[in-house]
Amino acid sequence: MNLEGKLLGSRYEIIEKIGNGGMSTVYKATDKILKRYVAVKILRDEFTTDEEFIKRFEGEAQAAARLTHPNIVSIYDVGVEGNLYYIVMELIQGKTLKEIIIEEKGPLPWKWSVNVAIQIASALEVAHRNNIVHRDIKPHNIIITEDGIAKVTDFGIAKAVSNSTITAFGTTIGSVHYFSPEHARGGYTDAKSDLYSLGVVMYEMVTGRVPFDADTPVSVALKHMQDEPEEPIEVNPNIPSAINKIIMKALKKDITLRYQSATEMLSDLRKALKEPDGDFVEQKEYDNTAMTQKINTDMYGNIQENNKDEKNRKEEKNFIKRHKALSIVIGIILLFSLSLGGTLLFLNATNPEEVKVPNIVGLSQEEAKKQIEEANLTFEVEKEEYDKEVPEGNVISLKTEIGDYTKDPSNLTVKEGSTISVIISKGQEKAKVPNVKGKEKEEAIRIIEEAKLVAEVVEETSKTVQEGYVVSQETEPDTEVLAGETVKIHVSTGTGIKQVTVEGVTGRTEEEAKKALQKAGLKVNVAYEEDSSKDNEVVLKQSIDAGEVVDEGTTITITVNKLAQMKQGTVKVNLKSLLNYTPEKDEEGEEKVEKATVRITVGNDTIYSESKNKTATDISASYSAKGNVTIKVYVDDILKGTKEINMNTTTNCVFE
Repeated sequence: MNLEGKLLGSRYEIIEKIGNGGMSTVYKATDKILKRYVAVKILRDEFTTDEEFIKRFEGEAQAAARLTHPNIVSIYDVGVEGNLYYIVMELIQGKTLKEIIIEEKGPLPWKWSVNVAIQIASALEVAHRNNIVHRDIKPHNIIITEDGIAKVTDFGIAKAVSNSTITAFGTTIGSVHYFSPEHARGGYTDAKSDLYSLGVVMYEMVTGRVPFDADTPVSVALKHMQDEPEEPIEVNPNIPSAINKIIMKALKKDITLRYQSATEMLSDLRKALKEPDGDFVEQKEYDNTAMTQKINTDMYGNIQENNKDEKNRKEEKNFIKRHKALSIVIGIILLFSLSLGGTLLFLNATNPEEVKVPNIVGLSQEEAKKQIEEANLTFEVEKEEYDKEVPEGNVISLKTEIGDYTKDPSNLTVKEGSTISVIISKGQEKAKVPNVKGKEKEEAIRIIEEAKLVAEVVEETSKTVQEGYVVSQETEPDTEVLAGETVKIHVSTGTGIKQVTVEGVTGRTEEEAKKALQKAGLKVNVAYEEDSSKDNEVVLKQSIDAGEVVDEGTTITITVNKLAQMKQGTVKVNLKSLLNYTPEKDEEGEEKVEKATVRITVGNDTIYSESKNKTATDISASYSAKGNVTIKVYVDDILKGTKEINMNTTTNCVFE
């Protein structure tokens, strides 16, 4: 689809395509209102057919738009135009970190890499504090500006995709090379998942390769879940030991052994710049066999168990074939155990134990469900409500089967198996800004308040809009905003300028006309023309007709008749110089002076004509004229000089 030249939201004009991604196509565009270039990401068609996805996408993008940080690409706007869903973002001049890694064809300098990692971690720190997890940290989503600043993009969008039922055939959202183990198996992901991905990005920067690679995404995912990476210092011995430890801690498969926050990781990264071989990174050990997990079939198709599970099943079958008799005995023991276990389960069911209700208020629905079920309780969503304090998808409050809803369940205990009902936040209620331009003020306020918004009136003068009516509104109509937000409307107070009726001044003198117009509050500009049929120095015409009503302070031009006056002038001729004449000498050495007829004309009139020695230097003639005149000097009827004279500025003319 060619979108060049298309206008989105009556504001963003597409200029050209500048990139492609798994989810979107990126265009350069012009913001027609703020007169600046922006980047516009337009979702691919396969992601726009699912209403649940679109709802999550808009919510996550709007949440990410509230993030403000020098290392986060700013989101300016989110919108829809027909079937085009788009995000308007800051346009960054630079390269992605992936492009830099590819161009380098090997490890990047470790200090440069740590500085980039610090900037990414700073961006994650702010996002995580705002309950936003990126879920797709990779070099492709990190732009290095021309000034060397790292900026992280696509915050919050991966969550919308991962929580959606959409399946894009042949498309992997994000890159499995940077997935955390819990992400790879489709489990619960949080801020610590972003830190694992940052560890992978650091590994690639300082070694020139990713820690796990294979022929298929499934194989890569298995390695993330089962294999330990080769330490980066073994791949690149030039890496300081502290940097190696930071990366290996970030890549721990057990989330409890990783960095627990971006703040904690930032602290170690900053120390590493000062003490690159320092021993300050806290490390713990764990049993790797506990991390063998199943792969999420929603993400990877029909594969259900890992290679170790398959090997174990084969060994079990071979064992049974070799030891049939023993297998029968074991079967009897198992049957007895199951019978006994059933009796114990029955006894437990008739007299269940008391358990403490986990405090899940404020947690995401997924995490809340996990904690409730781990406490042997039943999780149930009773309803969803708007809540401006609790992020969308998180728990507002809970109640037991016999209690009321509460936001503080710290002292609640219930029987095992009890149902815990929750109210889930729909986020702050959304509202669509109505169009009130041209409405009477009170009606405009009523319409805005009915839309669950707050009206703020700004008064201003207007030459075109009647007093008491809306001139403009600062938020565009049909923009989706949070309920309760303020919409500023500009209401006319009239022109606010005194009106003046123009007086007729034609035929008056210049001074009389200026005095009359200035007294009425008008500014006067004077121009001159010559009309011999009218009196000198009277107004011939005015730029604004008499009787017209204009704003006080308006400039009016009057044209005054300026007749040229006769003035006396003098023409002087240095004949010797004009002719460049040197007389010849006779045999006795006497000069032989020749004569010539000198004629001077002013316009068509001859004012001087006499025969003079060619050595004359002081020929002079007087004349009278006005305006612009042409003066010519002839010698023996041959034109020797011409000058144009403006009698208003000069009257003397010299030829030499």
